[in-house]
Amino acid sequence: MTNFSVRADFDSPWKEIIEAYFPQAMHFFFPETSALIDWERPYEFLDKEFQQIVREAEQGKRYADQLVKVWQNQGEELWLLIHVEIQAQKEDNFTKRMFTYNFRIFDRFDRPAISLAILCDSNREWRPSNYSYNYPNTRLIFEFGSVKLLDYENRFYELENSDNPFATVVMAHLKTQQTRSSPEQRKIWKFSLIRRLYDLGLGEQDIRNLYRFIDWVMILPKALENQFWEEFKQFEQERTMRYITTGERIGYERGKQEGKQEGKQEGKQEGKKEGEQQLILRLLQRRVGELSSELQERIKSLSLNQLENLGEALLDFTAMEDLLNWLQTNQSA
Repeated sequence: MTNFSVRADFDSPWKEIIEAYFPQAMHFFFPETSALIDWERPYEFLDKEFQQIVREAEQGKRYADQLVKVWQNQGEELWLLIHVEIQAQKEDNFTKRMFTYNFRIFDRFDRPAISLAILCDSNREWRPSNYSYNYPNTRLIFEFGSVKLLDYENRFYELENSDNPFATVVMAHLKTQQTRSSPEQRKIWKFSLIRRLYDLGLGEQDIRNLYRFIDWVMILPKALENQFWEEFKQFEQERTMRYITTGERIGYERGKQEGKQEGKQEGKQEGKKEGEQQLILRLLQRRVGELSSELQERIKSLSLNQLENLGEALLDFTAMEDLLNWLQTNQSA
């Protein structure tokens, strides 16, 4: 397996995207259950309750399990246990674990839960749907709902014509799997899927949420990633986005995280500050134009905390005047 696909196997932004678009996830993957729910009433993610039923040792590489309280159309409370199976291959104990979680909810909270699984693996034959045992005097059949993302390969046209956020999520997932050994093709699809967010006319927050998902799963080798960023920044500039471009905002967030990691590894506050200075100077030049040597020195004289504050503020700068006003207000601190 090539290195550029490693990140997609070890972590996942699924939990974040399900929390951001939970009703849309239910409409998209489990329409029959979704039809039971009164979406006018607020739903609640039961993180504490879920932690009580899951022992740490059992969590393994599963990051996206969610326990959610919703209200039925008839006014009754209903709990949903959503499980995203991220691992790349089938898991023999999966059906038993689905039953165990369901039973623990019933045992601890006296609540039946609807159990639902989203299967992200690449094994076409593996389609778990129940856990059972059968003895002369005792019999159990536990069935749960499941969707297999691979099945959407034959419905790609449907996905392309859907405005549900999870159509984009599924396309990104499928194209990540299909391009494991073809980074050039992955780069083309990554660009195409992110451009599609703009073609759909989505708002800034929706673009950022889905952009993050696509960017995380469709990891590229360093050289191709740099090419992608340059092409995408040009695309956003051609669109003359009125708000700070998604690429710049996410690039800043990513650069800041990488800088923090490097700072931790080096154990040097000064190294961390220097990294922050360089990142902010680069972004400022793109936002407000060429900086005089005097301005550059003023920025370098800022404390680390002030630099971080400037890093957040500059995302909304549109002219040199914004920078000068910020320095006048904050540099005396």
